[in-house]
Amino acid sequence: MGLPADEGAGMTRVPGSWALVPGPSRVPGPWSPLRPGLLVLVATLALGSAAPAVAQDSHILVITGASGDEEHAKLFHGWATTFIDAARTRDNVPDANITYLGEKPESNPSLMRGRSARENVEKAVADIAAKSRPGDQVVILLIGHGTFDGSSARFNLPGPDLSAEDWAALLKTLSAQKVAFINTSASSGAFLPAIAAPGRTIVTATKTGGERNEPRFGEFIVAAFGDAAADSDRNGHVSVLEAFNYADNKVAQVYKQGGLLRTEHAMLDDGGEGKLAGTQFLTARPSDGGLKVDTSDPAMRALVAEREAIQKEIDALRLKKDEADPARYEQDLERLLTNLALKTREIRELEAETAKKATKP
Repeated sequence: MGLPADEGAGMTRVPGSWALVPGPSRVPGPWSPLRPGLLVLVATLALGSAAPAVAQDSHILVITGASGDEEHAKLFHGWATTFIDAARTRDNVPDANITYLGEKPESNPSLMRGRSARENVEKAVADIAAKSRPGDQVVILLIGHGTFDGSSARFNLPGPDLSAEDWAALLKTLSAQKVAFINTSASSGAFLPAIAAPGRTIVTATKTGGERNEPRFGEFIVAAFGDAAADSDRNGHVSVLEAFNYADNKVAQVYKQGGLLRTEHAMLDDGGEGKLAGTQFLTARPSDGGLKVDTSDPAMRALVAEREAIQKEIDALRLKKDEADPARYEQDLERLLTNLALKTREIRELEAETAKKATKP
């Protein structure tokens, strides 16, 4: 529950971190909005579907902890399934790369791979470390309750809990991968000092361990990955940064509409004010633009590879926005986005031509 609304809320930042408290959500730094005319051009030319030809993979680990009661068990499971559905349908993550551990796996054995006991969580992380390659994307989502006793923060599991220090040790085994660790529990802000590290994005539902009220953040961040409204740069996929912005803004709206003082302040720490988080997605192939085509045809495979090369140029340019001449940056971005849209149109035209040939007697 909240307290009477406070008039003085604004933006809060901590070293190496970025967060909004509360106010309109926007993408900072290199992820600037497109000009309306250019956005229409890109959207018009790029609508459709294409399968990527990149070697990297994405690995998802979802953990729902000790619920405490049936109401929370259903709530947490619902958030988990919403997130997994987005990974499957919007980001095309294969089932083999999604691990869901829950409090009661017998309630949904087709979806859950086991109970979210400490030893199973440790094994799941070890399995991902063993099968993933350097540069692979790993997203770990914790849904449940958390505690903080003034010195140690814990995520509550059925049986022995895992502390922030325990998680820090587990994440060290994934130092070669691009890790996004999302903890939606109360007091999760106390995890930040223990697990923040270079090349890693940490998202917590609260700013400190002292924010102990049950947060609303989890509900909105899982929804973000399946909501096109969260895709602020319109590339067909929602990044961790975009999901954070979306959820943070939704939380702010809930408290404002209820006339309550905001008692939870989500944090994102990637060491670079959102630059790393803006490149992390549930999919390992964000450059596909949400397209899905058969790349067994050499011509199609070549076009998809060319499109991905252009997308990589765009990503590199956006990361250097702060250092670039503004006019030159806009000129280069417009040129690359136009090339991307035209390449996407080539893919769609070849797809249509191939389909037409296949239907001829």
